[in-house]
Amino acid sequence: MQPFAFITVTGEQAARQAAAYPDARYLAGGTTLIDLMKLNVERPSTVVDINAVPLAAISELPDGTVRVGAMVRNSDMAHHPLVRDRYPLISQAILAGASGQIRNMATTAGNLLQRTRCYYFRDTTMRCNKREPGTGCAAIDGYNRIHAVLGTSEHCIATHPSDLCVALAAVDATVRVVGSKGARAVPFGEFHVLPDERPERETALEPGELIVAVDLPPLPFARRSVYVKVRDRASYAFALASAAVALDLSGGVIRQARVALGGIATRPWRAHEAELLLEGREASVEMYRQAADAALAAAIPRRHNAFKIELARRTLVRALSRAEALS
Repeated sequence: MQPFAFITVTGEQAARQAAAYPDARYLAGGTTLIDLMKLNVERPSTVVDINAVPLAAISELPDGTVRVGAMVRNSDMAHHPLVRDRYPLISQAILAGASGQIRNMATTAGNLLQRTRCYYFRDTTMRCNKREPGTGCAAIDGYNRIHAVLGTSEHCIATHPSDLCVALAAVDATVRVVGSKGARAVPFGEFHVLPDERPERETALEPGELIVAVDLPPLPFARRSVYVKVRDRASYAFALASAAVALDLSGGVIRQARVALGGIATRPWRAHEAELLLEGREASVEMYRQAADAALAAAIPRRHNAFKIELARRTLVRALSRAEALS
């Protein structure tokens, strides 16, 4: 770990000013940043501690939007009545991730900025375009069992690791950020970017911008929602495939559907093709299978991860079936 300056701030403006230093990083729960600093993957010149910035509230806005502060701890978000009752898929996604101790430290914004678990990214002796642009991607021809089959490029096939972000993608959340040019709202579907030719750029954030909140839109049928995660072991493991779904059902017909996939893509993956196929159709396992086929139609398997395509199909069918069964 290289030497770095450590700054503690108590307000948004001070945080933005401190983050203007070259290679500065914000420190919240530290559950990703500190690990990567120990591995010399992250080498910030300045670490800006924002734990004292008052962004840890969950509140309901007049239009029914639920605003979750950037510094809300994952455990608090999962168990908050507004989230637990209105957006079960979000609560379930959080509780499916990491361990209780980590959830007590990890924050909402930290989850959005969580970095990949790709072994080649985390090993500084290996080639990685995400860590060192232009060096190549060792995963493409290497051991790529955990890697992505959707949203990949010739430069990167690293999987996005977050469970929470899959659920946020499904409900069309909005990310609120502030920076030197003022405040702006970023639709969740535009927050994470595909690797393309610049895999080192993972989000739409500009240098020095600070996430201040995530807005969950009024979505009544999100009460009928589930998050299903498939992994190598039941505790403290990242998803091989996951699905976050919500169904608006009337008389056995799907009026609206929300579908997002995790563990198989380079960013939280909203499956619009599956949603369009489901809407207006009678709910059935066969319909869910067709939707799963549509969601995975563009998947590109590699030597060791082809199994993920069928696994993701079955995970999505299971999630839709469970959502249908809810009263």
